[in-house]
Amino acid sequence: MFKKTLIGVMVAGAATLTLAAPASAADEVWWGLTAQVEPGGRIDATVYAGMGHGCTPKGPVTSAGFAAPLDWTEGGNFGKYGGHTKAIQRPGKYTASFPCSDGRKATASFTILGTPPPTTTTSKPKPPTTKPKPPATSTKPAKPVKPQVAVKPAGAPQTGDGSLS
Repeated sequence: MFKKTLIGVMVAGAATLTLAAPASAADEVWWGLTAQVEPGGRIDATVYAGMGHGCTPKGPVTSAGFAAPLDWTEGGNFGKYGGHTKAIQRPGKYTASFPCSDGRKATASFTILGTPPPTTTTSKPKPPTTKPKPPATSTKPAKPVKPQVAVKPAGAPQTGDGSLS
């Protein structure tokens, strides 16, 4: 009788420990992503789906920090999936994620090194507060300009022939 009671307590204790495990631990996906990269540098990702904590990727890894989505182009033992992509040129912290075939979503963070550009908001130029003056218009029609008449000299004394008289 004591033996049956002891076995019952042990089973109940194991069940309690199993139920007390946080739900987030079951949803966690263990995968590797390059943590820091230079602008335009190579980013690598690896997941081992056969190790119990990985997942079989259902799609590419996407991120705003990627120049293109990271496709799973490499495979290997223990359900290994891997791939590469390039980082964008803008420094900062970014998040990457991919869907798993069992419905989970794997996420990780990475940093593109460098100083991010300032995040100032550029405002549009303000319109002038005074209205521009309209061009002056006259009600009288403009007089046509008369061409200048060329005057022709009559002879040597009017033009100065260069001699001293």
